[in-house]
Amino acid sequence: MTDPITPPPAERARLLVVDDIEMNRDLLVRRARRLGHDSGVAEDGVAALAQLRAAPWDLVLLDITMPRMDGYETLRHIKTDPALAHIPVIMVSAIDETDSVVRCLELGADDYVSKPFNATILQARIEASLAKKRLADQKRATLQALARELEIGQRIQRGFLPDALPALPGWHFAAHCEPARQVGGDFYDALVLPDGRVAFVLADVCDKGVGAALYMALFRTLLRALLSQTAAGAPADEALVKVLGFVNDYIAQEHGRDNMFATLVAGVLQPQDGVLHWTNLGHDAPMLLRAGGALDTLAPQGVACGMMPGLRPTVLRDQLAPGDALLMFTDGVTEGLGAAGRFGDERLLAFMQAGAGKDAQTLVSDLVDALAGHCDGFAAHDDVTLMAITRDAR
Repeated sequence: MTDPITPPPAERARLLVVDDIEMNRDLLVRRARRLGHDSGVAEDGVAALAQLRAAPWDLVLLDITMPRMDGYETLRHIKTDPALAHIPVIMVSAIDETDSVVRCLELGADDYVSKPFNATILQARIEASLAKKRLADQKRATLQALARELEIGQRIQRGFLPDALPALPGWHFAAHCEPARQVGGDFYDALVLPDGRVAFVLADVCDKGVGAALYMALFRTLLRALLSQTAAGAPADEALVKVLGFVNDYIAQEHGRDNMFATLVAGVLQPQDGVLHWTNLGHDAPMLLRAGGALDTLAPQGVACGMMPGLRPTVLRDQLAPGDALLMFTDGVTEGLGAAGRFGDERLLAFMQAGAGKDAQTLVSDLVDALAGHCDGFAAHDDVTLMAITRDAR
């Protein structure tokens, strides 16, 4: 009988033969070598597990009846060990009973061959199991490479957020951004302009994941560059209209085919007297807690940025008096899901009303903790971003 064709080097595999009878081990080792594979041996399950944990293997040919640790127990250890579970196991046993086959398959065996085995059948089972492992290995390698790329993307995206927020006498700024996936579409920014005013923005790009993250980078870069150049020395309302108008038209005209847009809140704060010029483009209304306990909201003044060319924001004027607190947030906060349902507007309203006198960092940290407690055990389905600005009471 002609020996099977030896696989090419790229298909060469390492097979571990586990059997307490030396003659059986030798027979299987010779068969593996004829197939072009390397092989090793173990006389029982204890020795097999030691070898499997000491070096990489591609397939296990496992006997059932052995001293110290039989094949069933060995198989259970292999398939419950995360480091070994991916290795295919073919049971090779003289026990030719349905119950034994079922038990092995239930424990995770990939195939079963009875002794005395047919060489052709054994070859087919070995090559089929190895082919499945190669596909699984390729999939795992692809997923690991993708995970590494996403980690790099996450690190780069976090670099788009400011290293530090403005530090001004009598004022406190704080923020938090947590994407639902490795990368997301939310961002915040705040910068001190050359004339001492503070420009800020909090935005939520539509969709999630990589696509939203790419547009997040585009929106953030355009807004920071234009705010730092255009807003300096210019009237705040005119600067906001000009900057947001340019960004809106650029996204709508140059990238309209992608149907990407961002809801956002942007403003220019004058620290000397707390005068605030702001606009809200389709975003959840920020909450403005007054020192006396009254609660105002900064309601939307237009549709999302980038939806259609020609749109210009309406800019309003307000003032943050001593003791006031402004909280901006994305809808990942109110839509945070827990056992009691959505976090919702009412919980956020109650939280804000109880936040009188808190500085920005405490306000943000307490809300992050409250949201985490509410969503305990539930996976986040949207990005969560917060930014708070508070003014010291006199």
